[in-house]
Amino acid sequence: MPGHDREAWREKLAGVPERPGVYLMEDAGGTILYVGKAVNLRNRLRSYFQDRSRLAPKVAAMMRHVADFELITTDTEVEALILEATLIKRHRPHYNIRLKDDKAYPYLRLTWEEDFPRLVVARRVEDTGSRYFGPYTRAQSMHETVRLLRSIFPIRNCTNRRFQEARRPCLEYHIRRCQAPCVGLVDRDSYRAMMKDVELFLDGKADQVEKDLLAAMTQAAERMEFERAARLRDQLKAVREVTAQQKVAADAGRELDAIAWVTAGEEAFVQVFTVRGGRLIGRQAFTLTGLDAATTGAEIGRAFLTQYYDRAREIPAEVLVPVEPAEAESLRAWLAERRGGRVALKVPRRGEKAKLLAMVEENARLARDEEARRLALGDREREEALTGIQQALGLAAPPRRMECYDISHTQGQETVASMVVFTDGRPDKSQYRRFRVRGVSGPDDFASMAEVIRRRFEHARLAGERPELARFARRPDLILIDGGKGQLSAAWEAMHAAGEETAMFGLAKEHEWLFAPGEPDPIILDRHSPALRLLMHLRDEAHRFAITYHRQLRGRRSLRSLLDEVPDIGPKRKRELLTRYRNLEAVRAAPLEELAALPGMTRRAAERVKDYLAGVLEGPGRGPEEGPA
Repeated sequence: MPGHDREAWREKLAGVPERPGVYLMEDAGGTILYVGKAVNLRNRLRSYFQDRSRLAPKVAAMMRHVADFELITTDTEVEALILEATLIKRHRPHYNIRLKDDKAYPYLRLTWEEDFPRLVVARRVEDTGSRYFGPYTRAQSMHETVRLLRSIFPIRNCTNRRFQEARRPCLEYHIRRCQAPCVGLVDRDSYRAMMKDVELFLDGKADQVEKDLLAAMTQAAERMEFERAARLRDQLKAVREVTAQQKVAADAGRELDAIAWVTAGEEAFVQVFTVRGGRLIGRQAFTLTGLDAATTGAEIGRAFLTQYYDRAREIPAEVLVPVEPAEAESLRAWLAERRGGRVALKVPRRGEKAKLLAMVEENARLARDEEARRLALGDREREEALTGIQQALGLAAPPRRMECYDISHTQGQETVASMVVFTDGRPDKSQYRRFRVRGVSGPDDFASMAEVIRRRFEHARLAGERPELARFARRPDLILIDGGKGQLSAAWEAMHAAGEETAMFGLAKEHEWLFAPGEPDPIILDRHSPALRLLMHLRDEAHRFAITYHRQLRGRRSLRSLLDEVPDIGPKRKRELLTRYRNLEAVRAAPLEELAALPGMTRRAAERVKDYLAGVLEGPGRGPEEGPA
């Protein structure tokens, strides 16, 4: 690892190829700080190691922490663009512009692989023959869409098991919300024809749905199937009412996405308006974070388009943006490849498209202003909560830095602890820390807690000598222990043995009572008070963080066992895979090129790993993660 050795950097840069690809900047601990792409990797990387005074402030700040870099070469710039988006999504590097709260947004899944398809919510897209719509950033919007569709179309809503075991129609049939395909009251072809209209509706092709319903209604009337004709008439009326309420945007275009944003500090508030069939059928809101004063609109556009369309299930024929994004030609080529046809990336200056984009930008501005109001209100509530904690616990001042500790294990195996930090009442995730408990055997929460508190204050004492421990330097104003008197007593004794004196309390889950060291009676706060709600939030966040780390370690242990079974994966390759990836799912999700680029790996070995793990993870009984829509 070159670290800060100028000669070592020079040698490593000399070996960088003049090819397109992706580079990953890492700190001394192996954390990925930044992911970038380049047409010429050598030229791009050399630009980082010039005179630091010539670098942008954000880049100069990053380079102070960079200890090494990795490369993944690709055949084309478009391949590099795809890989860059994938790696940013997985690693969420601190110095990249990235989607905030980039969680697994839900999709609507239309289960065409079933004889009588359903509409369900899915958290993961899998190749099962289903059609997916989304992702939806607003769950409320998704559920409103489902309720609307079910009010128009009698879609079955039962699980496959209940469907197979049914002997008589359920209540949904009697209230005209289902046609009871489970007991043969509608044939397969008729039901699937209805679901085709559901699909068209979700595609924004309401005009075609109207034509289909009108034709089916006329045909049913001619055959004297008056009950069916009446049902189709009601569906047609409902579809027409819905489409009449949608803002007509036919003059702007029949199939396009209009995207605009406004900035505020380190964030950009982005709005996406979806126009299909000449109608505005959807609106989504996103927040990009990681901006600085030098970030341009072109950079924001490129960052958002790559991350948004990397996950989008469908690409429209036209995308409207307020400024030409950086590397626009590569973006156009990538979008066209994803769509399977040309994509027009336009910056409208006049006409209906410019008016539509102005409306999108105004909505982005409203979202930014609403967020500012929400944060201002939140600041007042947090101050009230901190003052309440000070008064309830007898502190000298409101606790500006609060730390909470929790232990997690499975019958004493893979015991870990979390240290979660709230600064001024907000989660301060850059300060979170996790510990592997090494000096305790078996399931002993008290001894584990004592070890973690001791290590926390040892790190504080050494912070001045060891830069990697700098984040332990600041002492907390309040320590909260997730647990009752036993865990609190162990933590208190460990802190005093370390020569420290900090306010410490335990928060027991059963009654949400607070305990002070050595005091028999609990401190009971109003369950609805801002003070207790904030302490519970702190405790729950510590619990979540500890469990997440514990599951990662369990997953790595499973990965370690499985890698022993893969042909051609020896100790060195196994070590590289375990260093880079947290668990089985992370390896399975990694692009083949990324695996093949690891030190000691080859494309053949990477293919064997992918094939073997795919067989393990996609074995019997593993269906897509879903829930009722």
